[in-house]
Amino acid sequence: MKILVTGTEGYLGSLLAPILMQRGHEIIGVDTGFYKVGWLYNGTALTAKTLNKDLRQISIEDLEGVEAIVHMAELSNDPAGQLYPNITYDINHKGSVRLATLAKTAGVRRFVYMSSCSVYGVATAGDVTEESPVNPQTAYAECKTLVERDVKAMADDSFSPTFMRNATAFGASPRMRFDIVLNNLAGLAWTTKEIKMTSDGTPWRPLVHALDIAKAIACTLEAPRDIIHNQIFNVGDTAQNYRVKQVAEIIAETFKGCKLSFGENGADNRSYRVSFEKINTVLPGFKCEWDARRGAQQLFDLFTQIDMTADTFLFRGFTRLKQLEYLIRTQQIDRDFYWQK
Repeated sequence: MKILVTGTEGYLGSLLAPILMQRGHEIIGVDTGFYKVGWLYNGTALTAKTLNKDLRQISIEDLEGVEAIVHMAELSNDPAGQLYPNITYDINHKGSVRLATLAKTAGVRRFVYMSSCSVYGVATAGDVTEESPVNPQTAYAECKTLVERDVKAMADDSFSPTFMRNATAFGASPRMRFDIVLNNLAGLAWTTKEIKMTSDGTPWRPLVHALDIAKAIACTLEAPRDIIHNQIFNVGDTAQNYRVKQVAEIIAETFKGCKLSFGENGADNRSYRVSFEKINTVLPGFKCEWDARRGAQQLFDLFTQIDMTADTFLFRGFTRLKQLEYLIRTQQIDRDFYWQK
């Protein structure tokens, strides 16, 4: 299958593209290159041919012969969305719907969209399912719900969108991110020997390893159409719902000698437990292979191997907001997040 993957130079995309290539698919990548500077280790044997192009500037000519699109390239976390809400809506909502519209016009049969469990926001009534009401708390999460709404309405006999609501990702990637919870805590444990939580750690978070997300995408692309057509899948495993406190404790146990402390307040009101029953029973071939403890050990082993320093952990290329602020401050991108000529 000829597949266009947006965000091939990102945290997830740099893992996904080689996996799809290994499974025999022809991959075309698209990435604007905001995070090209961040490369933690040499972890992939294959690299997809990638168009250096902004999501908002993809043309119908770029989609010639493409049978499926995996769309991952958006401004990818809540802090960036809070600081630049207008640009977040421009890229994440309008840009994504524009891409889906182009795809349908070009005859692309499948469109796999990377959504997020963050759309559930604050949930108190047990494990939420794909049928539960969404309650987005940030611009990032709100845009996910808007794309789902608008692209879902485009589905027909020739265009099959699928919406993957990923749990919070973790794990090693060559294009590493240290601004997501488990990876961040592991970096702190390694470089400072201390995890000092500002909150009490009581909020619930579902976690899923980056490689399990890639596996879910591959299974979706290869599944019979009637299984994935216009469907929403929570991506993860119900057993991998953790309180943030539990994640910190797992990291502290894995990184020996790490001191752990907690604050008194619940600084983050986002808390949700998620059911992943649907994807694990409906999607052929999918089952998570990773949990938080195995992921923590993976990061400990990686940091040991590459002799990771505090400077590397704090480098702007591994934290989305830092890198975007740097590109704006140095006038490499303008206020609309387009590269300066």
